Amino acid sequence: MNDHDRARSASRRPRPARRALLCCAVLLSLAVPASAMAAETTMVKLIKGLIASGALKPEDGQALLVQAEAEATAAQRSTAVNAASSGGVALEAGDVRVPYVPQSVRDGIRDEVRQDVMAQAKAEGWASPNEVAEWTKRIKVSGDMRVRSESRFYSERNSDIETNWASVNAGSGFDTNNNTNLQLPPLLNTRQDRRNLWRIRARLGIEAMIGEHTTAGVRLASGSSNGPVSTTEQLGGGLGKKDVWLDQAWLAYSPADWVTVRGGRFGNPFWTSDTLFSNDLNFDGLAANLRYDIADGVGLFGNLAVVPLEYTSDSAPSQSRVKTPNENKWLSGAQVGVNWRFNDDNSLRAALGYYDFKNISGRLSSPCALYAGAVGCDTDWSRPAFMQKGNTLMLIRDIARNPLDPANTPTPQYVGLASAFRLATFNLRWDTQLAQDIGMRLDADYIRNLAYDKQAMFARANNGIVNNYGAGGSASIDTFRSGDTAWMLQATFGATELKEKGQWQALLGYKRIEADALPDAYNDPNFHLGGTNARGYYVGGAYALDARSWISGKWMAAKEVSGPPLSIDVFQLEFNTGF
Repeated sequence: MNDHDRARSASRRPRPARRALLCCAVLLSLAVPASAMAAETTMVKLIKGLIASGALKPEDGQALLVQAEAEATAAQRSTAVNAASSGGVALEAGDVRVPYVPQSVRDGIRDEVRQDVMAQAKAEGWASPNEVAEWTKRIKVSGDMRVRSESRFYSERNSDIETNWASVNAGSGFDTNNNTNLQLPPLLNTRQDRRNLWRIRARLGIEAMIGEHTTAGVRLASGSSNGPVSTTEQLGGGLGKKDVWLDQAWLAYSPADWVTVRGGRFGNPFWTSDTLFSNDLNFDGLAANLRYDIADGVGLFGNLAVVPLEYTSDSAPSQSRVKTPNENKWLSGAQVGVNWRFNDDNSLRAALGYYDFKNISGRLSSPCALYAGAVGCDTDWSRPAFMQKGNTLMLIRDIARNPLDPANTPTPQYVGLASAFRLATFNLRWDTQLAQDIGMRLDADYIRNLAYDKQAMFARANNGIVNNYGAGGSASIDTFRSGDTAWMLQATFGATELKEKGQWQALLGYKRIEADALPDAYNDPNFHLGGTNARGYYVGGAYALDARSWISGKWMAAKEVSGPPLSIDVFQLEFNTGF
């Protein structure tokens, strides 16, 4: 505890010296020595001291002085009379007399002590059973829980050769030499339905007001893996225990009402839809949120963030004296927007954004002699740390052949993103009231990858593009199919947030996400089971069974934009609650 805290704590305590004087006055007024002269002197001094310290009001003190003097005089006379009648014998030592203390004085002493005690109790939060300690008022606990039954339906006409490139990158690579490997690469399920997958999500967070301008937050969450886009945990697994992850940990500082700076791991600092960033996605790094009201009902806002996506491994390659140079991957984002409430029933929100994903494209390595014992190639770092599906991919290893047996040299490959990504976005929302307690919200989202360049992609890959070709076509730039645009439209009816029992909600939407419109790693993992190269509609509804508790259902029907057929429908039935 520092000096300031000790001083502040001391200021909250009752005044012990003052209370001691009061108690002494009471004791001495109730029991004093037999010597009348000593009683007079002691009592008068105490009363005058109490008046001087402010413990007694002057009028009460004067009354007490008069009473004390009168009783002292009477005591002297009584002593003389007793002595005369008893042959001159006075009161023995230890004998006491009990003078009268006025009721007003006793009431004043009692009230003073009571006020001091209650002041301390109120300051320290124990004045009544309903009061809590002061520090608990600066803590906010929040959380939510979801139980879901999910079913996935695949078309029988889907391609049955969809490589699981994420699995390839997570392992030791896939040998592309048919002379040394006759196995298929890891493949995704594309034709077998999966029904009634029971899944849960649980999140628990604490937010603390540290000071007038500083806030801290920590949140734990469930999740089947450490992947960034979902905190959903699939049940089953032999009834084994489930994982809990550190989902958020951040500090925020607000030097003024219009700006907040946040660092650590925190929620999405931008206003976006799940077409670009999943609702469960959290960001690492540093962000600033700004807002400024320019007129009644009109305000501007801005969001900035610098996010480290992946750092170069400090010791890679682990068995080489020559380490990988600094090749960190970053996201830099900026967004500016306006909120306009033009009457009680209508409001509009719009925003423009720019997101630069730096150094996330794949790079073709220099020739690497794996056959001679090399532990890896010099651009293995360029494969993505996490991916879903849809983006155009390229082989990133230039593997040297064994000159003694070139045809039988294994060629284990990794893949990286063939396109660069610099995104321009536009978000629009209109809220209105159709009738009493029935609102309508219209959302629109448009995304364009300004860095998309088909020629540059093939040059970067040295013609080593491995996917997104037309169905049945040869692998060439002429049959390559991709795109740079994504958009979404959604209409929501009823209550936009389900907080009270009886509220309801219905929604209808459509998405179209071309293969290289955005990185496939970070968007909604439910529509088309995540990623890009997807288009389709979705419908849903929800009803609040209780305060902050609701059931919901959602159907998502999606298929590919281009390339081999891949149709995936997803149905989710949920029970949600939050606090």
